[in-house]
Amino acid sequence: MTLSNGALRRRIEELGPWFHNMNLGGIETAPDHFLGNYPYEKWRKFAHAIPADLRGKSVLDIGCNAGFYSIQMKQRGADRVLGIDFDEVYLAQARFAAEVANVEIEFRRLSVYDIGRLGQRFHIVLFMGVFYHLRHPLLALDLVREHVMGDLLVFQSMHRGSDKVLELDEDHPFSCRELFNQPGFPKLHFIEHRYAQDPTNWWIPNRAGVEAMLRSAGFQIAAHPEEEVYICRPTGSRGGRAVYPTRGRFSD
Repeated sequence: MTLSNGALRRRIEELGPWFHNMNLGGIETAPDHFLGNYPYEKWRKFAHAIPADLRGKSVLDIGCNAGFYSIQMKQRGADRVLGIDFDEVYLAQARFAAEVANVEIEFRRLSVYDIGRLGQRFHIVLFMGVFYHLRHPLLALDLVREHVMGDLLVFQSMHRGSDKVLELDEDHPFSCRELFNQPGFPKLHFIEHRYAQDPTNWWIPNRAGVEAMLRSAGFQIAAHPEEEVYICRPTGSRGGRAVYPTRGRFSD
C-alpha cells in the first residue's frame, strides 16, 4: 500500500482509537498510550523465546486486536497467520496495518469460544491479553487445548495479587481452611463491574492461579520469559476437557 503521509495519517485517525501503538509508515497509532510504547516494549522482552525462523509454520493469534503480534509472526516467515477477534473495529485496524506492512495475513471475526469451527491445529497459538476479558476463562483454555493447539502456546495475562507460588498437595481435607488465605494459593479475582474503566475485565489471576489453570487445561510451562508471559507445550492430557453448553439465543 502506498499512501501519502497525509492520507495515511487521516486513515489511522479514522480507524481510531487504537489500543496497539504501531508504527505505520512512520506514524504511531497510539503515541500517548497509558502503558507507553505498547505492545512493542512487552514484545521485546520475550521475542527471543519464539523461534526467529517460522518458515513452514502456521500461527493462530487469538484476540489479535490491531494485529501487532500477527505481523511479527509473518515477518518471521510463518507460512500462514490467522488473526481472530470479535471486535470489528480491531479487525479493520489489523487489516489496514497488514496492508501497510505489506504482509499477507488472514483476519476473521471469531470468538475464542467458537475456535472449534476452524477445524485445524496450528504450530503456534498466541493467546495474549485475552484471558482476563473472558467470563469463562478456563473453558477458553480447554477449547484452545482441544481444538487448535499444536506445538507451542504463547500465553499472557495481567496479574494482580501475590507473585508467590505455593507447592501444593494434590488433595486437602475438608477441614483445611487457612491454606486459602495464603498469598501463594491459586486465585482468580472477580471484577463485578469495571477495572481500569473496562467492563470486559472479568477475572484477574495471581501468578499461582495462571500457572495452575494452564496445567489444569493440559499445558506444561516450558518458559516464563517475561512477568506476564508463559511459553507452554501440550502435555499428554487434555485436562478437564471442554464442556459445551446448549446454545441459546445469546450464543452469537
